[in-house]
Amino acid sequence: MTIRPVHAFGITLITSFSLLTGCAGPSAADKTKAAAPCVWPGTTQTAPGWTCDEPVEGVEVSAVGIYEKTAAGLQFQKDQATAAGRVVLAQQMRVHVTNMIKQYAEATGAGSAETVDKVNTSVSKVITDQVLEGSKVFRSAVSPNGAMYVLVGFDPKLAARKTEDAIKTSMNNDRALWQQFKAKQAQDELAAAIAAGQAPKP
Repeated sequence: MTIRPVHAFGITLITSFSLLTGCAGPSAADKTKAAAPCVWPGTTQTAPGWTCDEPVEGVEVSAVGIYEKTAAGLQFQKDQATAAGRVVLAQQMRVHVTNMIKQYAEATGAGSAETVDKVNTSVSKVITDQVLEGSKVFRSAVSPNGAMYVLVGFDPKLAARKTEDAIKTSMNNDRALWQQFKAKQAQDELAAAIAAGQAPKP
């Protein structure tokens, strides 16, 4: 997993990109990198693992936001880092919901590959600030150079509820598409089943 900081107006957004390496498995360099400790940028000082995008127990979907040191003070930094994290969190929620739909489709045989892709696109369009309501800061830390790092996200229950909300909104927006995907299953039941990662009831 590669962490790529993007700087804009004093805000750093951390995005994660998974690289598929085929059947060859991870290289020696990848293994060394994976085993390397998490350190603060530009130093050799150990940093909390979550600042390097390591999973945090009890946080289902998360993102890291960063704001550089400023004379405006720590609270301002934290507020701005949180806002930056929420921008990334929206993308992470899109990935999360897309994965849930694909897993459901594979487990149940619902929909063709083309229909699944269209459903994913439809759902992604409704991941908005409204869906992100309820996200919270789980961790915060200040780096040696004074930058504020925050981890924002959802716990498992809230992540499932937000996933279900996004799916239901998409269903209301594009009923014909979802009819192709869901077959005979009721919409509420389908949305709940996907969000919970469950197969439909017989």
